[in-house]
Amino acid sequence: MASQDWFNKDFYKALGVSKDATQDEVKKAYRRLARDLHPDRNPGDATAEQRFKDVGEAYAVLSNEDDRRQYDQIRAMGGGARFQAGGPGGTGNFEDMFGGMFGGGGGNVRFQTGGGGFEDILGGMFGGGGFNRGPQKGGDIAAATEVSFRDAASGATVTLGMDGGRITTRLPVGVRDGQRIRVPGKGRPGSNGGPAGDLMLTVHVQPHPVFTTDGLNLRMKLPVRFDEAALGAQVEVPTLAGEHVKVKVPQGTQSGTTLRVKGRGLTSKKGTGDLLVTVEVAVPHKLSRHAKKAVEALAEELGDQDPREHLYKDAAR
Repeated sequence: MASQDWFNKDFYKALGVSKDATQDEVKKAYRRLARDLHPDRNPGDATAEQRFKDVGEAYAVLSNEDDRRQYDQIRAMGGGARFQAGGPGGTGNFEDMFGGMFGGGGGNVRFQTGGGGFEDILGGMFGGGGFNRGPQKGGDIAAATEVSFRDAASGATVTLGMDGGRITTRLPVGVRDGQRIRVPGKGRPGSNGGPAGDLMLTVHVQPHPVFTTDGLNLRMKLPVRFDEAALGAQVEVPTLAGEHVKVKVPQGTQSGTTLRVKGRGLTSKKGTGDLLVTVEVAVPHKLSRHAKKAVEALAEELGDQDPREHLYKDAAR
């Protein structure tokens, strides 16, 4: 999704990172700048608002490996593709040809990847001929936004400040961190009566301290005491909606076991997901004298039982 703007925009400079920055470094730089430049923190500051837009566009391109590769290739051309006119010595370029035809002062003629380009220039000069094209779709625009986990989970509506106005769109329920969403018709205007391009929106989702998403399912880790795992228990777990529900931990439950709570995930037109609870047996850091004696008594009762016995056999395969 290359854009003619990429010739003139230094996205690495916009984020303050080097050209060989890792994806993690790009993300950290974006998050820091987006937080500092957010319109809510800079009300009425037009300069900060424009920088916020520029940073979002830069992150949208550099966070996508394919777009970043295309961008690097375009920038390697040297800030503008020039077409050789084939003059003596091979030094004449397209600007020289235009300058000779119209009395000098040729501008920076560049190949454009979206909207009108090389064919339109020649078509306008020579009356159309074989260079006229029919309706052409406008170029796409890249942008980025950061939302809370709850907004991503619920599919909230976000409003973006773009050149020439504001764009409002609804996120898919459970949108993932780094997911790219296509918003049709919100890109650059088309040419010759063609439709507008699309907005390619990269969504950065702030992490939640308890929950993660897995499609429409929610996942969480549930600490349980040793006695609850060994003897079985009914324990309460929180839901994203703020309620507490009871979950049965079967006797002998092992760490890593996942329990399913039906219907407590995310809801969309496709249905409702579940809450997937992964058990983690919590080992106490300190034991009282009586607790220590009880554990020692348990160890004596277990005798020669070795939970690693199968591990040795499997490793020998």
